Amino acid sequence: MDSITHLAIGACMGEAFAGKKLGKKAMLWGAVAHSIPDIDFVSSFWMTTPAALLAHRGFTHSFVFCVIAGTLFALLAGLWHRQNNIPFWKWTLFFGTVIFLHVFIDAFNNYGVGWFEPFSHRRITFNAIYVADPLFSIWPGIACIALIFLKVGIPQRKKWWQIGLGLSGLYLVYCLFNKNQADTDVKSILQKQHISYTRYFTTPAPMQNLLWFAVAGNNNGYYVGFHSLFDSKKVIDFQYFPRNDSLLNPVRGHRDVQQLIRFSKQFYTVEKWRDSLVFNDLRFGQVMGWENPKGKFVFHYFLQYPESNKMVVQRGRVEGWNWQSAQSFWKRIKGN
Repeated sequence: MDSITHLAIGACMGEAFAGKKLGKKAMLWGAVAHSIPDIDFVSSFWMTTPAALLAHRGFTHSFVFCVIAGTLFALLAGLWHRQNNIPFWKWTLFFGTVIFLHVFIDAFNNYGVGWFEPFSHRRITFNAIYVADPLFSIWPGIACIALIFLKVGIPQRKKWWQIGLGLSGLYLVYCLFNKNQADTDVKSILQKQHISYTRYFTTPAPMQNLLWFAVAGNNNGYYVGFHSLFDSKKVIDFQYFPRNDSLLNPVRGHRDVQQLIRFSKQFYTVEKWRDSLVFNDLRFGQVMGWENPKGKFVFHYFLQYPESNKMVVQRGRVEGWNWQSAQSFWKRIKGN
């Protein structure tokens, strides 16, 4: 999830653990610990973009890292707050849980996390919630603000951290139900429309959990479309994108290309844009694809111009957005 959400959730967990003993310092410990897996962003300062894409949510989002970082945080906090007589095992359990919750939540969006690094490079992803969903983030955010301003020791503080963690948890469960319904609907529609596939996924369109982006296909190409849980017509207007894998033949041996293929989990297409080959990772959706079925993919990497690929995961995400396009988005969410 986004960094602000991680900070807010961690602060609520810190308050739940030691708010009575440490006051608002407990919130700070929780916020820092819950955010620490994202320290991997520093890799982008010296790595190429494809390498940094794999490094992000890699080892620092693994179970091994949870144990190491949780233990180090426990040692540091135990020394810092020696006078509070909190046992080392409690500190370790707290920090391990806080850091684990970060890597657990991140697995629910489409980027994927390396739970089993360094022993396996397999990325875990459930594709159940968009990386920035206001209805998930608002509850810990409001709770965190309330806890900052409320006096230490008053009973209302318990109510606020319970609201922050409880409602976001319930919303995540709701997203899982939506995910199951979206998969059931889309697979049925694919069968009715006689579309065969060897690879498939659904993931939420931006900022909500009711409109879903669906991709199905094989090594030849992919069918791409959108499905709202409110759609009355059980049909999807799929757009077909050929994979054009042969375009990669002159550069297939390059390390960057191999890293991009690995990162994409084979959900990619290749295009020729003027003088450059463009590598599209389909998992991150299209730029307003519900409005323009042939719209370009958000993740498009210029193979001949690697220096032009900063912020490649969210490139053009809000390109062309205005009041009219927001209305079009809302209309599509409401169903056909």
